[in-house]
Amino acid sequence: MPGRSLHAAAVLLLVILKQQPSSPAPLNGSKWTYFGPDGEKNWSKNYPSCGGLLQSPIDLHGDILQYNASLGPLAFQGYNASANQPFILTNNGHSVKLKLPKDMQIQGLGARYNASQLHLHWGDRNDPHGSEHTIGGKHFAAELHIVYYNSDLYPNASIASDKPEGLAVLAVLIEMGSSNPSYDKIFSHLPDVKYKGQEVHIPGFSIEELLPERPEQYYRYKGSLTTPPCHPSVLWTVFRNPVQVSRAQLVKLEEGLYCTNVDDPSPIEMVNNFRQVQKFDERLVYVSFQQVQDLTYAGLSLGIALSVALAGVLGICIVLAVSVWLFRRKKSSKKSDNKGVIYKPATTQESEAHA
Repeated sequence: MPGRSLHAAAVLLLVILKQQPSSPAPLNGSKWTYFGPDGEKNWSKNYPSCGGLLQSPIDLHGDILQYNASLGPLAFQGYNASANQPFILTNNGHSVKLKLPKDMQIQGLGARYNASQLHLHWGDRNDPHGSEHTIGGKHFAAELHIVYYNSDLYPNASIASDKPEGLAVLAVLIEMGSSNPSYDKIFSHLPDVKYKGQEVHIPGFSIEELLPERPEQYYRYKGSLTTPPCHPSVLWTVFRNPVQVSRAQLVKLEEGLYCTNVDDPSPIEMVNNFRQVQKFDERLVYVSFQQVQDLTYAGLSLGIALSVALAGVLGICIVLAVSVWLFRRKKSSKKSDNKGVIYKPATTQESEAHA
C-alpha cells in the first residue's frame, strides 16, 4: 500500500506540473551588467544571441544609408493619457523603466504594435555621451527607447521578444541644450526610484511629447535588443532629429540612481548603461528623408561642404571672366580688320591742275 500511495502521489505531482503554464522568457536577462565579470564583453557566454547576427545598436553613416520613398509617417494612437491614468516608474537595476498602457499603439509598420514600456540609456557626469546609436560616429548625451510588441501575432512583449517581427522600438536621441518640461514629467520622479526594485506611480501624460520635431524623418533597420538576451527580433526606428534636455536634467540621470538595492553595502551608481555599437555587415539602413540634406552625417564635414560650394562659385566666376575677356578680344579684332587705306577726295584746284 505505501508503494502504491507514493506512486499515485508522484503521478499527481507530474500532472500538476504539466498543467502549470510555462513562464515566458524575461525581456532582459536576470544576471548581467555593463561592466565587470558579467559585463558586455562576456554577455555572449550566457546569452548566445549577443554574439550573433543583426545586433544593435549601430553607427548610422552614409555608406549604409538608402532612401526609401515608401517609408511614410508613423501614426501614434492612445498617446494622450490623462493625469488620472498613472504610469508605473521602476528602477530595474539597469535603467529606469516606465510601464505603458497597451492601448498605446503605433501604425505604419505593416502590423499592429502595442506599447510595452520605455526606458533610457545615458553616460556619466564626466562624459555625458551615452546614446546607444551614433550618427556618423557621433554620440549623443542619452537615448530614449519606446518598446512595442507585435500584437497581431503575439499576446505580450515577453513572448514576442524572441520571435520574428516580434518587437518594434522607437529611439529618440537626446542632446544637451535647453530645458525640456516634457522630460521632467519622468525626471522629477527619479528620486523615488533611486535604488533597484523601487517603483512609484506617476501622473499620466502624452508620450508623444517625448518625440522630436518632424518625426516623419527617421532611420529604419532590422536589429536586436541592446540588452541580454539580445534577441534579433527588433524593427528599429531611430528618429533623425534629436530632442534637447538641460545639463541639470541630465545630472538627475547621471548622479541620482543606483544599480543596487537600498540596503546593499557596496552601492553601484547607474551610469554608462549603454551598449557599444555593433558590426553592421551586409545590411542597409533605410531612411525616410533625402540623404543630400545630411552631408555632415554622410561623412563630409561642414567645412568640406562649404569648401566645395565656394569652389563651385569660384569656378563659375572664372568661366564668366574668361568669357567676357574672349568676347571683348573678338570685338576688338573686328574693329582692327575694318581699318585700311583711307580715300580722301581731291580738292577742286588739284583737279584743274591735272587737266
